[in-house]
Amino acid sequence: MEKTLRSNFNSNFSATAYQKYIANLQAIEPGALDFRNSETPIFINADFKNKMLEACESITDIICNANFKNKTENAVPKNLKVRNENAHTHFIAYDFGVCKAADGSLEPQLIEMQGFPTMFGWQTYHTEITAAYAHVPNNYDAYLNGYTKENYIQLLKEIIIGDAEPESVVLLEIFPEQQKTRIDFYCTQKLIDINIVCLTKLIKKDKQLFYEKDGRLIEIKKIYNRVIFDDVQQQSPEVQAQAQILFEDLNVQWIPHPNWFYRISKFTLPFIDHLYVPKTYFLNELEQLPTDLENYVLKPLFSFAGQGVIIDIQPTDIDQITDKENWILQKKVQYADIIETPDEPAKVEIRVFYFWKDGWQRPVAVHNLARMSKGKMVGTRYNKDKEWVGGSVAFFEK
Repeated sequence: MEKTLRSNFNSNFSATAYQKYIANLQAIEPGALDFRNSETPIFINADFKNKMLEACESITDIICNANFKNKTENAVPKNLKVRNENAHTHFIAYDFGVCKAADGSLEPQLIEMQGFPTMFGWQTYHTEITAAYAHVPNNYDAYLNGYTKENYIQLLKEIIIGDAEPESVVLLEIFPEQQKTRIDFYCTQKLIDINIVCLTKLIKKDKQLFYEKDGRLIEIKKIYNRVIFDDVQQQSPEVQAQAQILFEDLNVQWIPHPNWFYRISKFTLPFIDHLYVPKTYFLNELEQLPTDLENYVLKPLFSFAGQGVIIDIQPTDIDQITDKENWILQKKVQYADIIETPDEPAKVEIRVFYFWKDGWQRPVAVHNLARMSKGKMVGTRYNKDKEWVGGSVAFFEK
């Protein structure tokens, strides 16, 4: 972390400026900001940035390997496998904790990853407003590899829309107006001019999908997919029945294809051997449990938003699991209490965005988001009634 910028920011912080900052964020789409934004951005020096990107590139090598799809064939639940999968995902998000190494220095440690979109639209607006609020110097930037707001948006358009008519491209979600991340949907709509469509509003005719707009039936050529298929299974029988449309043979292109949500996920972690990736095992492949279970965390493969994770494991927790093939055991990492705040210090996770345009040999790092926590895990339920926690963005030394 960068100590001088941290010290300057904290010394100049005022609650009045923060409230004005939040008001500016809320004004992007009134009533849609449904999660807490931290009082501060994160300042990352070049050394830590390079460690994190080196780890990303090493993991990306595995994903780009010709045998990756074979190795992850069992990652996709059979009842959730969608047809017409393409050669690669269009997006990857790598989540790193800022952690303490054995020698006390700071290092990134991969927590999770996903072959799925995240807050790509929101971060465009959030970054610009945060940079002004925090007076971020010109030698620090949230974008990576020379990307700027302008060519980042252009790349997003090229990946999601390409040569299609924008009206034929939709952002698909289940009840999008109810989602905590809906601010991102509205930001994406503003940035690249596509329509937001609820899964329940899809109309199928033969192999074509349609949605209704202004009394017209519009054929869908591309789906910017924000549906988490695990979430579909939590919906009413009527919604689940409607969702069966998505498993049929359709003349649509997925951006990204839903199967990549599972292929690039916790399922991939046991295949990675890297200094900045905690050792991970498929629970059903462990012949003998570690004697130091207190140093591990137990995670279900098919869940999201931290649901089902067991941090303080007891042997009985493992004994009670009947589907061990659907769980991983991951070495715990020690998050660093690194961000000085007016009360207790905060922990940080940084999510690095990778975009993968059709025709490219591999994806490229373009941007990020950050999340601050003072609880055992990053997430709203672990940070109730706390300040200097929540959504943020990292600015990296160039």
